[in-house]
Amino acid sequence: MSERVVVITGASGGIGAALAERLAVSGVSLVLVARRADALEAVAARCVGMGAHAGIAAPLCVTADVTSRAAVQGVVADALARFGGIDVWVNNVGQGISRMPSELTDDDIDEMISVNVKSALYGMQETLPHFRARGAGQVINVSSMLGRMPFAVQRSAYCGSKHFLNSLTQNFRAEVQQTHPGIQVTLVSPGVVRTDFGNNARYGGVDSRTMPDSQSAEEVAAVIADVMESRAPDVYTRVGAQGRVAAFYAAIGTDPTDA
Repeated sequence: MSERVVVITGASGGIGAALAERLAVSGVSLVLVARRADALEAVAARCVGMGAHAGIAAPLCVTADVTSRAAVQGVVADALARFGGIDVWVNNVGQGISRMPSELTDDDIDEMISVNVKSALYGMQETLPHFRARGAGQVINVSSMLGRMPFAVQRSAYCGSKHFLNSLTQNFRAEVQQTHPGIQVTLVSPGVVRTDFGNNARYGGVDSRTMPDSQSAEEVAAVIADVMESRAPDVYTRVGAQGRVAAFYAAIGTDPTDA
């Protein structure tokens, strides 16, 4: 994996930070993107320490809000200027919400679409010219099991945004691979992860660290790092997750495999 250039959005904490630190050990050149400059610099400093033996350059930190297309364009330009290329772009930004569907407002929906869908769309679209020119590249979109099974009623708008992301990922992949099969667009679906996600949800929420059947950010980062090697199109981060999805739909009388 050494000599690759990987861009990670939402890199200041949680899954993004864990992935950055894991890749640093492998000698990957990193572009770390987030809104919190101080937290981003702290992650970069840990990466430098972990990757010292690999002799890689210090990560490029870009303070940016990737819900802005212009900001994403700036990240692409900065990455190309610093490293001359991009091999993998990880769309890891995400935002939860705790509000019942009957109470959702226009602003709630707009926020979920902006953070969970548009940020990923911008990443896919703005890296595409570079990947097409090279004939290769990979975008990894971090989704959620709630994008497969909308069972958390208070997370309805989040579930919907992740369903949107899942469909967009699959269709973007199908379009691009018609002419450029060397470009992969991968979907990764974690379940509950022990991060600040729950605490940072719109209107607050249950601390993800207290929830049962959870994974560490490091476990999810390992799956994402592995998919950079396998280039699989669609992966879950937990063994048995696909069976859980099938069981969910069977329980409500719907077979997701039916045409």
